[in-house]
Amino acid sequence: MKTWNNIFWTVAVLFLIAFASCREDFEFTPTTGTLEFSKDTVFLDTVFTNIGSSTYMLKVYNRSDTDIRIPQVGLRRGTESSYRLNVDGVAGNSFENVPLLAQDSLFVFIETTFDVGPTGENEFLNTDGILFGETGNYQEVALVTLVRDAIFLYPRTESDGSRETLLLALDEAGNEIRIEGFILEDDELQFTREKPYVIYGYAAVAEGSTLSMEAGTRVHFHKDSGILVGNGGSLQVQGSLSADREVLENEVIFEGDRLEPDFSDTPGQWGTIWLTSGSIGNTMEYLTIKNATVGLLVDGDGILETPTLTLSNTQIHNSSNRNLWARNAKVEAVNTIFGNAGAVSLHCNLGGDYVFKHCTIANYWRFAFRDSPTLLIDDAIAQSSGQLMTQDLDRALFSNCIIDGSRNVELLFSNLGEGSFNYQFLNCSIRFRDSRGDFANNPLYDFENQLLFQEVLLNPSTSFLDVAENNFNLTLDSEILDLGNLETALEIPLDILGNDRTMAPDLGAFELNQ
Repeated sequence: MKTWNNIFWTVAVLFLIAFASCREDFEFTPTTGTLEFSKDTVFLDTVFTNIGSSTYMLKVYNRSDTDIRIPQVGLRRGTESSYRLNVDGVAGNSFENVPLLAQDSLFVFIETTFDVGPTGENEFLNTDGILFGETGNYQEVALVTLVRDAIFLYPRTESDGSRETLLLALDEAGNEIRIEGFILEDDELQFTREKPYVIYGYAAVAEGSTLSMEAGTRVHFHKDSGILVGNGGSLQVQGSLSADREVLENEVIFEGDRLEPDFSDTPGQWGTIWLTSGSIGNTMEYLTIKNATVGLLVDGDGILETPTLTLSNTQIHNSSNRNLWARNAKVEAVNTIFGNAGAVSLHCNLGGDYVFKHCTIANYWRFAFRDSPTLLIDDAIAQSSGQLMTQDLDRALFSNCIIDGSRNVELLFSNLGEGSFNYQFLNCSIRFRDSRGDFANNPLYDFENQLLFQEVLLNPSTSFLDVAENNFNLTLDSEILDLGNLETALEIPLDILGNDRTMAPDLGAFELNQ
């Protein structure tokens, strides 16, 4: 009997549920302007012309105890609007008789794509509104988006419908290794500050060509995109000191093409700037590179007579892998900051010739565990065949530099070849806490050897302003003030912000103004 009672009540409950779900005679009262909204205005963050925005959400609340019906939900500009709506899972630009139960809410999702070209403006404030209700009794939520015009550079489409590619090399079997990319034409080799540039794929600088960027240039890279400077090509970034440290009006900035604030510090949004073996005369001044996979990948030619790359007053940070990866290259850098990175911040790899003066090399990566040092210097690299290639380290000179980070050991050497392995640290601070004695008998880390380490301070309190935000300005609590080598400071009399450092120079790229 008990079993039959259970069956009876189960059937009864299922019948009631089915009956209720089929009913169409619920009474909904037309809304009378009593809706509430999660936002009065939906600001869709800045987008580039003809590029779709992210999806933004608006919640609409019925705070009353009455089931209501919204006679109309739609865009004020109707079919002429550049905005798109999705109301509780249904796409469109206008909806009628939308039900909303008592004490319930519904979701409205908003996107936009806008062509700024017809406006004749480089920036245009695109506005509209979502209307809720009926004629004479509408409630409105404003929609606002700043749209920027840009110069778009991307691979051409081939006759067979495929995208243009660049030949990188041949593998051991003789097969071509290619990436999606294109060679910049002569009229595309001068970047200006007039409009930002958006690059899809790898933009290549051909042999004998120079890509120049004037002060204030902004370059945005799509996912898996970057710049490739070929043999005999050159990249010259000509930024200058900015008066406004927030706007950075004169700096050149390389970053991803997602302009929403949520992406401002997201690592790995794009590929790299690759200075290939044989590229010449690459110079970068007042440049910020952020959110790449590898900020700068620099391959030397093995000759090392002239610098592959010269850096000054530059910042590279938030790379998901390395900020600067130099392979058997000749690199000179002054007043340069190598900040947070997912692996090594500065990697002097496969030997080479390196000079770094008044540089801040500091890695406080916060997105995941990091098992690599801030600074890695080695003379070898593993090839695809599994064999080890080694090259001489002709020179690695660091003067008035900071090597710091969140790990105990932030400086690591790897000398696997039989050739020269020359390095020297002058008036540098180095974070190196060998608590387990792993390096105690290793002559590479003999900090008492004056040929290798002169006036080196181990494990001081650097006291940076905000390491999470890659702000490596010094504070009054820093223990590395006034410890710089004066001869080096006189070579570089101004810090990265234009402050004089010739009296009592601090270590690193910043001179504390007291």
